[in-house]
Amino acid sequence: MSKVQASVDTEREKKLEAFDRLLTIMDELRENCPWDKKQTLESIRHLTIEETYELSDAIIEGDLEEIKKELGDLMLHNVFYARIASESNAFHIGDVLNAVCDKLVERHPHIYGDVDAKDENQVKQNWEKIKLKEKGQKKRTVLGGVPKSLPAMVKAMRIQEKVRGVGFDWEEKHRVWEKVEEEMQEFKDEFNVENGDINFENAQNEFGDLLFSLINYARFLEINPEEALERTNKKFIKRFNYLESESKKDGKNLGEMPLVEMDKYWEKAKKLN
Repeated sequence: MSKVQASVDTEREKKLEAFDRLLTIMDELRENCPWDKKQTLESIRHLTIEETYELSDAIIEGDLEEIKKELGDLMLHNVFYARIASESNAFHIGDVLNAVCDKLVERHPHIYGDVDAKDENQVKQNWEKIKLKEKGQKKRTVLGGVPKSLPAMVKAMRIQEKVRGVGFDWEEKHRVWEKVEEEMQEFKDEFNVENGDINFENAQNEFGDLLFSLINYARFLEINPEEALERTNKKFIKRFNYLESESKKDGKNLGEMPLVEMDKYWEKAKKLN
C-alpha cells in the first residue's frame, strides 16, 4: 500500500469514527435527555428549516467556520429524524444512506453506466429524465416533485429547471429577454389606463409574470436570483445601518430628516461598500 493510499484510508477512518460518535451521542440523548426523548418528526421540523436558513446565511457571508457549524447542526437533524423513525421500525440511518447512494448511482449513468454526458447541462437533463421515469412508476407528474412549501422565488427556479429537463425551454437567450420586455410592458399597461381605475388583481398577476420571466432570464445567465436578491438585501441593510448610526452621531433624528439629507449619508455608505 502506498503512503498516499494509507493516508486516504486513515482519513476515511477518522470520518467514520466521527459519524459513529454522532450516532452514539444521538442514541444516548434520545434515551436519557428529557427534551430529546420528547421530540417527534413534526416537532423538530421548524428547527430544521431554521438551521437551513442559517446555513444559507453563512454561505452568503462566506464564513467557512460558521458553515462548518451549521452543517453539523443539519447533520444532527438528519440523524435525529432517522433515530426517531427507527423506533417504529420505519427506517434507520443505514437505510437513509443506502437509499441516497442508490439514487446517486441510478442518476449518474454517465459515471456508473454506459450513458454519455458531454457537459453539465446534459447531466442535468439526464437527471430530470431519470427522476421523471422514477415518478412515472408512482404516477406522478413532471412538477409533482416541487415542494409546495418552497419560497415562491425558489419554487419558480425549480419549476423552470424541471420543465427544462424534459425539453420545455427557450432555445435562445435573447428570446427570453424579449419575454421579459413583453411582461414589463404588460405590467406597465395596467397603470396606463385612461380613467385611472387600476385593477389591482390584474396588476398583481402581471407583476408575478414579470418576476417569473426575470428569474427565467437569470437562469440563462447562470445567476441564482435568490442569492442575488439576498446579497442586495444584505447590502441595503448594511448601508441603511450606516445611515442610521452616522446620522445619530450627528445628533439627528432619522424620522425627522428630509429625504435629501438622508441621501447624503446613503451616498457615503455606497462609497464604503
